[in-house]
Formats: sequence, C-alpha cells, structure tokens
Amino acid sequence: MALLGTIVNGLLIIIGSIIGLFFTKIPERFKETVMHGIGLAVILIGLQMAFSTNQIIIVLLSLLTGAIIGELIRLEEGLNQVGKWLGSKFTTKNDKFSVSQGFITATLIFCIGAMGIIGALDSGIRGDHEVLITKGILDGFTGLVLTTTLGFGVIFSVVPVILYQGSIALFATQIDRLVPANILNELIVEVTAVGGLLIVAIGLNMLKITNIRIGNLLPSIITVVVIYYIYQLF
Repeated sequence: MALLGTIVNGLLIIIGSIIGLFFTKIPERFKETVMHGIGLAVILIGLQMAFSTNQIIIVLLSLLTGAIIGELIRLEEGLNQVGKWLGSKFTTKNDKFSVSQGFITATLIFCIGAMGIIGALDSGIRGDHEVLITKGILDGFTGLVLTTTLGFGVIFSVVPVILYQGSIALFATQIDRLVPANILNELIVEVTAVGGLLIVAIGLNMLKITNIRIGNLLPSIITVVVIYYIYQLF
C-alpha cells in the first residue's frame, strides 16, 4: 500500500498535536525558551540540507523564480486566509492569528525536507515505509511542542502533509518508468537544498530575527524541478 507511510505520518502528527493541547498552560517563559531551542535546531537541519547542493546556481535561480511567482500570486496571504478561516471555525476571534501561524509554521516544517520526499518515494517505488514512519515520530514530537506555543492550528497541517506526501508516493509508483534513477537522485539533492534554505528561514522567523515571507518562497520547490530539467538539456 503506497500510502501507508503517509497515513501513519499524519496520524502521529494528530496524536502529538492533541497531546500538546494539554500542555498549553505552561508558563510563557518556558514556551519562549523551548521555541528558541526548536528554532535553533530547525536552522541546523536546514543548513545541513542546504549544504547538500551540487549546483548552487540551480538553487539560486529556483529561489528567485519561486519568490517572483509567490509574490505575484500572493501565496502567503492566501495561506494566512486559510489559517484565519480555520480559526473562525474552531476558536474565538482573539485566537485566529495563532491558528493561522500554527497552521503555516507546522505545514512548512512538516512538508519541506528530505525525509518527506525520500520517504514518499520509497513508499511508492519500493513499498518501504520506514523513512516516513520515522519522520512521523519526529513530527509527532515536534507537533506536540509547537501546539503548546502556537495552538490548535498545528493539527490542521496534517491535511497538506497527507496531500503532499501522498501525491509524491502515488506518482512514485510510476516514476521509475519516466525518470532514470541517477537523474532522480540528483534532482532530490537540489530539491532538498532549496527546501533546506526555506527551513533556515523558518528558524530565523521562529527566533524573531527576521520576518521572511516564507509562503511566497514555496513555489521554488516546484521551479527547482523545471530549472533542473532545463539544466539537464544543456
């Protein structure tokens, strides 16, 4: 079953987020310090991913084109609206921003990364769900901690996680017929590098060092595929 790993990943996020709801009353100073710790760890993870690139020009062009597309379609604004709409259904008016922030932050953390891509590919190509189950355990703990600070919105991130990883897994059941293994492996490296820089941006925002519109950079995850394909042609 190609989607087993994705489903387990989603369930573990839900469980972790629900458990986190019982710890929202801890003192604010604990939450702040814990979030700083997570922010630092997120930056480290992102840097490790970003340094994997073999073609820095591909990464640069992907971020530039992705940023232009994201700003043109105002992607982050749309994500915020989704978060606020969810907030209006489940929280009071004063909590809407928290739900929006929790939804966007958790979605970016859970969706962007090597484990999600490689794990979904393993599920689809080889029927091996170990990577996604391991990712699910990590996501569950991360969701627990994020929920204590960012609130109920974190749990909604399970929807884009399942759609994103599930789509990759289903596509991967046919991908070996379309893309040679060596090209696929190299592409994953560049996608991971771009995703790593977005992860670094998340960490910087969590530490309140910057206020990067990460949502508007998300199209770079798609443009890197196009740019890599053009690069291979020449």
